[in-house]
Amino acid sequence: MRAVRERCVWSQRITHDDLVPYLVEESAELIDAVETGTRADLREELGDLLWQVLFHAAVAAEDANAPFTIDDVAEGLTEKMVRRHPHVFADAVATTPDEVLVHWNAAKAAEKRERRSVLDGVSPHMPSLALAQKLLGRAAQVGVVRAPGEGPDSEAELGEALLGLVALARERGWDADRALRGAIRTLENDVRDAERS
Repeated sequence: MRAVRERCVWSQRITHDDLVPYLVEESAELIDAVETGTRADLREELGDLLWQVLFHAAVAAEDANAPFTIDDVAEGLTEKMVRRHPHVFADAVATTPDEVLVHWNAAKAAEKRERRSVLDGVSPHMPSLALAQKLLGRAAQVGVVRAPGEGPDSEAELGEALLGLVALARERGWDADRALRGAIRTLENDVRDAERS
């Protein structure tokens, strides 16, 4: 990475902002490899995503005000994982996945004490469907629940039902993604109201 950054005219000019589209693309390609690719595809796409991490760290190392290196990134990650796994690295006990989540969530809450809302820390840049699922989980923590209607009996049927709803939106000239984002904003407002109560 250092050689590429020093010797490649294109790479020398790249900023964190410039890299964002590539990060999104490489993340999507990794998801494709996980869901439908071969082991060789998975290995390649993991490498491409790792390259993005290395590239961002190289850019960060050159920052005049607050530089950090890939070693700093790795050290911070190691410290975080040790804190969040007290059942592995300390004397806490977790014999089920649910117990592991209790430790993980407690450690995360201690790290993020400045957060005032269950909505804090959720990126609005997530794809709308993933964001909706994430926010529904957060909303339930403060008693804001959207009751599921009658629906499919399997994940495959769910996919077909979602595709059918998008087809309906298309037929009626609606923007399905915009509609979901609007419903997400309503959910976020409901959560904020519940937190103020």
